[in-house]
Amino acid sequence: MLTRRNMLAVGALTLGGAVGVKGLLLDDRSAFSAVPGLRPHEHGIQPARVGAALTATPFAVRMPIPPVLRPTVSTNDVDIYRIDIRHTNLEVLPGVSTPTFTYGNQLVGPTIRAKTGRRVMIRYNNLLNRPTNVHLHGGHVEADNDGHPMELIQPGQARWYNYPNRQQGATLWYHDHSHHTEAENVYRGLHGFYLIDDDSERNLRLPRGEYDVPIMIRDALFDADGAMLFGGNPAERNVILANGKPQPYFPVAARKYRFRLLNGATERTFNLSLGGEEMTQIASDGGLLPAPVSRTAIRLSSAERVEIVVDFSRYPVGTQLVLSDGATPVLRFDVVRQASDFSQVPDLLRALPVLPAATVNRNVTLSFDIAAFPPVGLVDGKTYDPNRADLQVKRGSTEIWTITNGDGQFGFPHNFHMHLVQFQVLDRDGQPPSLDDAGRKDTVLIPAGTSVRVKATFTDYLGRYVYHCHFLEHSSLGMMAQMEIIP
Repeated sequence: MLTRRNMLAVGALTLGGAVGVKGLLLDDRSAFSAVPGLRPHEHGIQPARVGAALTATPFAVRMPIPPVLRPTVSTNDVDIYRIDIRHTNLEVLPGVSTPTFTYGNQLVGPTIRAKTGRRVMIRYNNLLNRPTNVHLHGGHVEADNDGHPMELIQPGQARWYNYPNRQQGATLWYHDHSHHTEAENVYRGLHGFYLIDDDSERNLRLPRGEYDVPIMIRDALFDADGAMLFGGNPAERNVILANGKPQPYFPVAARKYRFRLLNGATERTFNLSLGGEEMTQIASDGGLLPAPVSRTAIRLSSAERVEIVVDFSRYPVGTQLVLSDGATPVLRFDVVRQASDFSQVPDLLRALPVLPAATVNRNVTLSFDIAAFPPVGLVDGKTYDPNRADLQVKRGSTEIWTITNGDGQFGFPHNFHMHLVQFQVLDRDGQPPSLDDAGRKDTVLIPAGTSVRVKATFTDYLGRYVYHCHFLEHSSLGMMAQMEIIP
């Protein structure tokens, strides 16, 4: 039965601002019951002890660049890494200690720089007091190495993941995917960049080295003690973080930079601009576009990536350009020096593959059962069951999926992520796709009451993979399903 209580819960666990209600806050510290200095709380929905929420002065701190992790061992055909997953107290807001979950003791985990055709193995050691796992988002990998939501690394245990990197250069990322706890674990810090470098890109002479900068953008809400509050209405998360720092500044030279932008928020869509200045988009989720595209605004929903080139040589030293989400500052670029620049943005980048004709058409609907309390996430009217294969896909086949947001009457947005493969967006509600849909994609926004058609070819690997809403609060409530790739 639909009641005001149910609607409040949906508002708390989705973009509740769409229906004009403030949600209840989930207990923010249950995850830290074993962390020294924090008292245990019960799990469940309850009013949070927020107190006065902390904020930070914009542009008071410099944006860091996540360090590139060095392999512990490199052989002729594989690079081997080791990463600890642990509780860490970090200074996220200036002068304030915040309990976090981390890969390698930092809020944005260390960057892995892989190479197309060269294997990577990573041993993750779980030092948390709860199970976790790791999903390589956008990775084309075997099912056993995909980070299936039910294949967990228990506390005190470790697991190896094997990534063949048999795909073109792209900005991927790694994050927790443990079912029911994925939203909280990612929110508290279990996320990092995984960049695949493709030798064929070198001839394009795009900006590289220190001028190739990954930037994770996300949001958070901090209580008076500096703890990140999890749950509630995501629209109330009032601090924007860029690479783990609140609305920082970043010094740049007067030359071209390649920025790899990732929306690492669990449930937010950013509408990014540089105050009307030109941003040249060169890539999306799955790598380079066929040709660069001039943009003045970019929409980026949770988990999506976009790569842009900004030419700061157009501006005199002393210029400050602000990357904003609407009217909210995200990051300020300060032009501080001159520099030589031999990079370029060529007229042609990389052609999209021509996919075979589709042999199967499917319809997938994302929605909530708001008659339940707490609400239940649904795909095609069913909540996630790890023992059920919701559909079977023949290896080598090409399919067209029409993904529909079934919550139009409530105004709840969703987005869609498919594991294993990249897809191409064909249209939105029968109209041409937007600039935000260009290139190879693995995640796409679906506003309330709309549909998107995508096309993908399923090559190489057999086994079970999930597809789901990547507003992680939604998937943690069951808005996830499972496909089985068969011979």
